[in-house]
Amino acid sequence: MKNIIKSVSVIVGAVVGAGFASGQEIYSFFNVYNENGAIGIIISSILLGTIIYKVLKISNNCNATTYSELLEKINIPPKVKNILNIIINIFLLISFYIMIAGFTAYFKQEFDVPSIITAFIITGICYITFMKNIEGITKVSMKIVPILIIIIIIMGVRSNIFKTIAQINFDNIHIKADWIIKSIEYTSYNSILLIPILISLKKYTKNKEKIVSFITALIFGILSTIIYLVMSGGENLYNIEIPLIQIANNYGILFKYGYSLVIIFAIYTTMISEGYGFLTNCAKSKRAYKIMAIMLCVSAIFISNISFSFLINLTYPVFGILGVVQLVYLIFT
Repeated sequence: MKNIIKSVSVIVGAVVGAGFASGQEIYSFFNVYNENGAIGIIISSILLGTIIYKVLKISNNCNATTYSELLEKINIPPKVKNILNIIINIFLLISFYIMIAGFTAYFKQEFDVPSIITAFIITGICYITFMKNIEGITKVSMKIVPILIIIIIIMGVRSNIFKTIAQINFDNIHIKADWIIKSIEYTSYNSILLIPILISLKKYTKNKEKIVSFITALIFGILSTIIYLVMSGGENLYNIEIPLIQIANNYGILFKYGYSLVIIFAIYTTMISEGYGFLTNCAKSKRAYKIMAIMLCVSAIFISNISFSFLINLTYPVFGILGVVQLVYLIFT
């Protein structure tokens, strides 16, 4: 049971990042499609659970230890494999930078702290965590993820999401390519982020693939739905960097800073997962791992000034489309 909790905590921690907990991802991929977005969340949750199961099963059965080895096991042609390998590494790198930008954006928005100072502090913490490898990440996630879940649920109750559910007009739901494609894109880019982490969880998930994937998909679906409903309350959130902080502000200063902890924790768990995934994919030795970790953290400091929402809306849909090839191979392998 402990290994299941460890695995689920790490996977949820990797998915529930700055984009998710801030509301930016859910708003951009689901809320903009109104009632159709609710069905989109269900589709994404099912697909995500399927991908998690397939990756865990393949990596455990075939003893894959790297992303490249996993691609070989699912019979992807060499040229396509090389392209996907490049894509995932670039995306992990960019996503790490996005988390840094999200972290600095929060402290800039709320406390007017210069981005470079915040970036310097958080990258230093990341470097220390990277040196502890997956064991350090599991320990952090097991402590932080339950707090994230509890606070998001409290926000849902405080926002009276049950009233919002009653107001949903299901007659407005229509099968259209746009919101279905967005749901697939969302799963696709999340699978890109997750695969290196899933492979590293082998020792915790042997013969537990079904239960781990089911619990993770269920938690993801519930949290996504809560955030979707909270942001469906009628408030104009267009062009807001961190929409859920804007909403939390309506419930008083205490609740606002309580949810701020969610943002900070979510950014951190995803940040270290993505950075670790990038380093393990690219570093060929312990020495190379350490050097690349230093370069990764230092470079992130200088990119921290780029707009958080701009990075999400520009890069996530692009990589979501590129990752569809990988998603198809995994599902039908």
